[in-house]
Amino acid sequence: MSGTYLGMPAFPKAAHEAVHDATLRGNLRHATHTIRAKRAKAVAEVSDWDALREAGKRIKDHTLRHLDRYLVQLEASVTAAGGTVHWAADADEANRIVADLVRATGESEVVKVKSMTTQEIGLNEALEAEGIRAYETDLAELIVQLGRDRPSHILVPAIHRNRGEIRDIFRKEMSEWGRPAPEGLTDTPAELAEAARLHLREKFLRAKVGISGANFMVAETGTLVVVESEGNGRMCLTLPETLISVVGIEKILPTWQDLEVFLQTLPRSSTAERMNPYTTMWTGTTDGDGPSTFHLVLLDNGRTDTLADEVGRQALRCIRCSACLNVCPVYERAGGHAYGSVYPGPIGAILSPQLRGVTSEIDASLPYASSLCGACYEVCPVAIDIPEVLVHLRERVVEGGQVTSNGNKVVLKPAKGHAAERAAMRAARWAFSRPGALRAGQRLVSRSRRLHPRSLPGPGKAWSGTRDLPAVPKEPFRDWWQRTNGGMDGKGAAK
Repeated sequence: MSGTYLGMPAFPKAAHEAVHDATLRGNLRHATHTIRAKRAKAVAEVSDWDALREAGKRIKDHTLRHLDRYLVQLEASVTAAGGTVHWAADADEANRIVADLVRATGESEVVKVKSMTTQEIGLNEALEAEGIRAYETDLAELIVQLGRDRPSHILVPAIHRNRGEIRDIFRKEMSEWGRPAPEGLTDTPAELAEAARLHLREKFLRAKVGISGANFMVAETGTLVVVESEGNGRMCLTLPETLISVVGIEKILPTWQDLEVFLQTLPRSSTAERMNPYTTMWTGTTDGDGPSTFHLVLLDNGRTDTLADEVGRQALRCIRCSACLNVCPVYERAGGHAYGSVYPGPIGAILSPQLRGVTSEIDASLPYASSLCGACYEVCPVAIDIPEVLVHLRERVVEGGQVTSNGNKVVLKPAKGHAAERAAMRAARWAFSRPGALRAGQRLVSRSRRLHPRSLPGPGKAWSGTRDLPAVPKEPFRDWWQRTNGGMDGKGAAK
């Protein structure tokens, strides 16, 4: 992944600062509670939701098992439809391809559809370095761009901003990017939306190059799909003469029929709508209809390395609905910026460390950015077991071991700062493999229970500061079992 967010503090430090921001926490609490309540209502309308969820999981797993075959089929289908396919191994290669394609048109500005993938590779910054200005056209992305900010949510990138802050950003920054904000702009949603509409309309009509991602790609037809709620995507995908789409290789589906599942689950899980207001599909180019030139940039950037991990690969099922963020108690309190990645929340905590590796301080801390409550798994429309992957990645951080990096098998060293955890786990393994030692230890703990502190010392003090330590029983379970014959009296009846 791009180094755009690297250099940030580890999650605990960043989250510590975020939780003391009362405005941020208020914005997040209001937005996440509202979205998840609407989502729950939309999902409850579907009687076969569990079946759809399982179908989505199976389609994604099948596709990932045969990814090589479907990617080749997709390339052939796109090419046959008049498009050109480019392959990018990493962010730098993808950025070079896009910059070269834009320069070849002679243009110095582009309009963009909301795209997590282009944020992942730092495309806007790369284009700016080449003298090309990229204009975000999604309302929330526009707010982030004008505010020189970073996105903090997959679906609602400006979720950390309230209406007053947005009004101030528009008043101050719009004139530097084009049409200024109207005089006397207030913070009412209608006026803010109209200010953005007027600001963007001239860019839509002037732009010759559009850049997008895609929610899905269909291998059998070469069709790309973008779903959105504002209509800006439709403008970017149809008005420019040249369209460049940068898409992760995991976004592929085998057949047109497979879309049926995801066009039901994605809108309900993301925007709590029965269907997206705008669902745009295009297959190559068509004379007199839409862009005359289409380029598809297929991005790896750590995805095949993730695919090599039998536990972690399920993260590649993700359809970027953001449902996991809206139910996560950690995200609700810390916000998206603390994750140091374009992918925040529970999915970011398992995706970023796999795409970027766990060698940096921020990425090594992300698998711990969770209470493991499991709420994220319950709402995931493709049944990604995020808690399972989090535990798996924690083991990788603490123990190191063999992983795949850039297609090669390498051995990671254990991360620094986890010596005590490794020692505790090894001690537990030693004890659990020796029943006599375990029994003796349990009896010792029971007999010395009056001496146990009410809070933990050292690093454990923060944990026990908000939790009660469990009381130690008077006798170990094994001794109780022997003394009571398993809780039964002499006649075989339960006591």
